[in-house]
This record gives sequence, structure tokens and C-alpha cells, in this order.
Amino acid sequence: MRWFFFLLTLSHAMSLPSKNLSQNPLNIFILAGQSNMAGRGGVVNDTNTGVTTWDGIVPPQCQPNPSIFKLSAKLTWVQAHEPLHADIDVAKINGVGPGLAFANAVLTKDPNFGVVGLVPCAIGGTNISEWEKGKFLYEQTVRRANVALQSGGVIRALLWYQGESDTVNKEDAELYKGRLEKFFMDLRGDLQDPLLPIIQVTLASGQGPYINIVREAQLGIDLLDVHCVEAKGLPLEPDGLHLTTQAQVRLGGLLADAFMESMPSPMGVSRTSIAAHRGFSNFVPYFFIASLSILLFTILTFI
Repeated sequence: MRWFFFLLTLSHAMSLPSKNLSQNPLNIFILAGQSNMAGRGGVVNDTNTGVTTWDGIVPPQCQPNPSIFKLSAKLTWVQAHEPLHADIDVAKINGVGPGLAFANAVLTKDPNFGVVGLVPCAIGGTNISEWEKGKFLYEQTVRRANVALQSGGVIRALLWYQGESDTVNKEDAELYKGRLEKFFMDLRGDLQDPLLPIIQVTLASGQGPYINIVREAQLGIDLLDVHCVEAKGLPLEPDGLHLTTQAQVRLGGLLADAFMESMPSPMGVSRTSIAAHRGFSNFVPYFFIASLSILLFTILTFI
């Protein structure tokens, strides 16, 4: 009888990791850039009071979904809801962005895709030079991505929307391409994924006169698995800079289309297999530590 309980306890120990793994997001997406990635859809400025507020309107495409989580500022997985970046881009008023619309669109296109984990990292008003390796925004993104991976998940893509701030100064605009390419390569290197898919949004607007120079730089990026989604022509808020709520919904759908089209067929034969192995390597130590601990406790109890 004692051996029956011993085997039962060991079986329970072995089931703990898989149960823990199944309850956490597996398909991870990093959301980075500036305000249009963080989301300003529905954010309005009252010209009489000077107070900026979010209208609170969440379209159906951005509603919470039990299969969509986000990594909070406290580095815990919580159910994703708008505004997605509210606890990340804390210095600004956040509204609807493309993240939830993207995740919902992916799950609509592929109901068997699995659980989605969004990792918000975007900060409004930031220049590409603020995202270089060694600086706060870059290091915070790497840290949050690595925490997300500890759940046993796989980073499926980086969604990147940035560049409006680099249209103000001509020198920044002309240096943009080199800085952006270095950022992409550094991030891939630090995440140990040289083929990490990157889906970048080309500018719909800018804060200065050099929008076309930055757009040309974005479209001229010559790196493998870097894909562009066009935002030009999408409706803007009255400020002429930020995408409206409906524009963000549309952008989320375009990002989902680009992601699904970028996936190899059959799904992830090469890259996903490598990433899955990385996830398994995170899983194995926990599996054996938990099993061994309970095994030793049980043996000592029965001696």
C-alpha cells in the first residue's frame, strides 16, 4: 500500500510541470515602438480644459479573450484588455492599440493556434536612438521577453511601430536605417533567435518634415524575415499624428495577415522546432527538480 501512495505521489509530481505549462501563454509576441504601438485610439484632448482622456470605447475586435494574456509591468501573466500599455507607458494616457486586435485576428484565422501571450514594451515619444542596446528601453524589452520565455513559451514575432519622433531632425532621419537595422540584429542576438520574425509598420504620420526619409529607410531594411505593413492612409486622430481606434483595429488585422503569411508551411518546421526545444529546455529543469524533491521527500517518509 505504501508503494501505491509512493507511485501516486510521484505521478502527481510529474504532472505538475505540464499542467503549469498548459496554463501559461505559449505563443509570445513582443510589442515595441512608440505611441501608435502603445495605442492612442480614442484618446482625446479637451481644448477647453486641456485634459487628455480616453473615451473608453473598446470595439469587438479588441475585446478580452480567455486565450489572450499579457505580461504586466509586475512581470506576471494577466488577461489582456485595453488599454494594453496602461501599466507600461505610464507617463501618457493610453487608448486602443493594435495588439489585441492583432491577437484576436490571429485566433480567428487559426482557432487551433493556441494561447497568445503579448509582451507590451512600447513607450510614446521615443526616438530610435533610445532603443539602442545598453539603454533602458532596449534592456527592459530583453528582460521582459526573457521573463515571458520562462513560462516555456516561444517568441513568434516582434511587432514594431516607431519612427515618428525621428522625422523631426534631418540627421536622425538619415541615420534611421542603420540604427534600426542594428536594433533588430542586436535584439535577435540577445534573444538567441537569429531568424526571429519582425513585422514593422511603416509610418502613417510623423512629428516633423522628414517622414519620407524615415519611410524609405523602413522600406529599405534588407534583413531576412523582416516584413513591412503599410499604415499610410489609415485614419488619424485630430492631432494628425495618432491612429484612430478603427485604424488600430485595421492595423491589427494587417499585422495578423502579415504574420500568418510569414509563417513557414508546415507551421514552423525549422524555426519553431528550434524555439520549441528552447522552451523544452526551460521546462526540463523544473520537471526534474519538482519530481526529485517530492521523490526524496516520499522516500524519507517511508524509511
